[in-house]
Amino acid sequence: MQYIPLLLTVGLLLLLITLGSGWIVRLPLSYALINLIVGIALGPHGMSWIQLRPNAEFVERLAELVVIISVFSCGLKMHRPLKLGAWQTTIRLIGFLMPLSILAIAAVAHWLVGLDWGTSVLLGAILSPTDPVLASEVQLYHPHDNDEVRFGLTSEGGLNDALAFPFVYFGLYALTKGSWDNWFREWVAVDLLWAIAAGLVMGYIVAQGILWLNRRLPRHQQEEGEMELLALSIVFITYTLTEIVNGYGFLAVFVAGVTIRKSYSYDSEKRMAQLYFTEQIEKLLEVGTILILGAMLQFTSIAENFWAEFVMVVAVLFIVRPLGTWLSLLGSGLPRTSQWLMGWFGIRGVGSIYYLAYAMGKGFEGPLAEKTAWIVYSVILVSVVLHGISATPLMQWYESKQGVQE
Repeated sequence: MQYIPLLLTVGLLLLLITLGSGWIVRLPLSYALINLIVGIALGPHGMSWIQLRPNAEFVERLAELVVIISVFSCGLKMHRPLKLGAWQTTIRLIGFLMPLSILAIAAVAHWLVGLDWGTSVLLGAILSPTDPVLASEVQLYHPHDNDEVRFGLTSEGGLNDALAFPFVYFGLYALTKGSWDNWFREWVAVDLLWAIAAGLVMGYIVAQGILWLNRRLPRHQQEEGEMELLALSIVFITYTLTEIVNGYGFLAVFVAGVTIRKSYSYDSEKRMAQLYFTEQIEKLLEVGTILILGAMLQFTSIAENFWAEFVMVVAVLFIVRPLGTWLSLLGSGLPRTSQWLMGWFGIRGVGSIYYLAYAMGKGFEGPLAEKTAWIVYSVILVSVVLHGISATPLMQWYESKQGVQE
């Protein structure tokens, strides 16, 4: 790795993203796509400034950090009342579409690609969550945005990165523990019921506790940047305490974001300061993650698994997601245009990278793991390209059609 040229390139890339944002938002390009192209250009197939294949633990920790910041940001954007009717789109996308997607992807992987059932379920779980990091172009973008498409995609991205975890465990247990009798009851009790409940409760309790301390402890005056640092402390403390009690930290951090949003509902300045700060950190971490993803591109490995990758890309992005979304939203009353857009924007990205690295860190290795990794990589790669190109024009068309005012 040539450090100085690489540092210069990253600096220029950040400058382009910052000063060129006014032009970029008008182009059929996403920030993720730009980062990916630069990563490929810097990698072995370009200038060879980045020649690395980071280990699973490094990738897992980097992706984990990106996701927890991102799901907290999603939580801060949730301005709906906590009533079932207000969240019916989210409930449909999480409660029906996500498990349906896992089963459908697993079936395709088993019957068409030839993977065993354990690996197939694991692959389905890895590819099931939509990405809260790379989907900024189609998510809620201001406090009074009530659009159902943006709300559905934002809330889905904030929640399914946590709720895919039980199914990742399911696939890992099926691969490593053999017969269902050895692990199924424990999976239901601990990984499904307890971990989800702990995530919900810890997210609320920790956020409320920190807010209580913030109100009670005396200070001479509020320092500049104080609310931003408070947000970061809530993210890290909520996540770590939840993980200590074997809950799902991603879920807890999302709930903490929603809790903060409700607590600051009458103080938009504090809320927007925290949201802006977390989004900036998220963007910075996203740059590093996608640069590494682009630099890891290996045409020979992709070519070796081309049939499996092709089948899964077509299945995940063009069949399972659109058809599953349509089935999930039957009877919802949403216009067909809205349903079609939510079906198309099933963006895969950093969440899938995290789960893949996590599985590898738990002993998922060997030729089968290598094949699975390149399938996941290919789906993410195609998703970043296709959704990156289509996000801006499609959302501009949708907003003009719906009369949405930015």
